[in-house]
Amino acid sequence: MKYEMTKEPINIQSVIDKVVQREAGAITTFIGTVREFTHGKKTLYLVYESYETMAVKKLEQIGKEIAERWPEAQTAITHRIGRLDITDVAVVIAVSTPHRADAYEANRYAIERIKEIVPIWKKEYWEDGEKWIGNQLETVQYPAGGPEEGDLNE
Repeated sequence: MKYEMTKEPINIQSVIDKVVQREAGAITTFIGTVREFTHGKKTLYLVYESYETMAVKKLEQIGKEIAERWPEAQTAITHRIGRLDITDVAVVIAVSTPHRADAYEANRYAIERIKEIVPIWKKEYWEDGEKWIGNQLETVQYPAGGPEEGDLNE
């Protein structure tokens, strides 16, 4: 599968292998990792949850959007869910195109669209507490402590 959610560590090379094409002169990757400090707070670990079937559909949608904008592009995206420790890989995006500029642009487009439309939620655990951050753009907070049924937009 070119677009997937996984509970297992992501094999970066296997994501890259999905976009190899003879016409490609460039393959770009984005590897999103768990950082130790966010807004000055020390993070111990994160927990990602998602509405998995919808998340995969949205990743596929992003792939289609990229194919419309960059017709020669091949895209693969894998996002991890569950507990992730500091430096763990959370997401890998690979894009191949005949020319590097398109590969860079399409890859950046992919990560921004993931944060906009894919139903993935993050809970941060710190030394002094924890909090559901909300959507990936961090523009939504969850007063009840986590995503509720109404937050699962289709």
